[in-house]
Amino acid sequence: MIPKALTIAGSDSSGGAGIQADLKTFSALHVYGMSVVTSVTAQNTARVLGVSDLPPQFVALQLEAVLTDLRPGAVKTGMLSSVGIVEAVAEKMQEHSVENLVVDPVMVSKSGVVLLQPEARGALRSLLLPRALIATPNTEEAEVLTGETVSNIDQMKRAATVLHKLGPRWVLVKGGHLPGEDVVDVLYDGQDFRIFSEKRIETRDSHGTGCILSAAVAAKLAQGLNVPDAVREARIFLTAALKRSLRIGSGSGPCDPVGIGGDDSARAW
Repeated sequence: MIPKALTIAGSDSSGGAGIQADLKTFSALHVYGMSVVTSVTAQNTARVLGVSDLPPQFVALQLEAVLTDLRPGAVKTGMLSSVGIVEAVAEKMQEHSVENLVVDPVMVSKSGVVLLQPEARGALRSLLLPRALIATPNTEEAEVLTGETVSNIDQMKRAATVLHKLGPRWVLVKGGHLPGEDVVDVLYDGQDFRIFSEKRIETRDSHGTGCILSAAVAAKLAQGLNVPDAVREARIFLTAALKRSLRIGSGSGPCDPVGIGGDDSARAW
């Protein structure tokens, strides 16, 4: 039976992040992808022109449609925007006993537009993180969720510890926003830290990196991998996507999870 994964996120009209990036990632990793749209954005590589949220009741209806018929092996969340949407998603995750839940706490677009309303942060912390198998914040998101500065590996470990106490069984604090020649991520399970390090790919075209990484983790979980192996494989996949990033548009172009115009000989998928 083909592995299946579900993304619950916003639509990116430029195709580089959100639902579009998630579905491309699922397909590239040979996982059948399904989607529940939470918001529609009008954006390109340079800026977000507008955001329109779907009613929470319709988000819940999409979830009910998918979860009662096409049971996914893993689910990931991205842009959830409002308190009502977070509540609707958390309720359906509990109602359908979703186990492999990847929570990517998307808060701000690469151009600086708020994608998670400030009043929804508490709902994310109290309702969704406790249901997560793994949460995947970057350092900026970890700062917002913990209220602590996160600017080095020791502080990433501290943030992972604080976030783990909120309920997720695993926490991956991503260090891509920090300076340095290497990108370091910290994975924590409540007892042990695992440090992942990769040479930084120098490119201005990195739109969608967080979405692709969390989608790849979900895809690998749907294929039956455990969390550390899913994270390791997802990071390898993201590195390959960044090496094939696309110089399109006037702003930050997307990294390329499907190898469009890239070197397919480098693909192991």
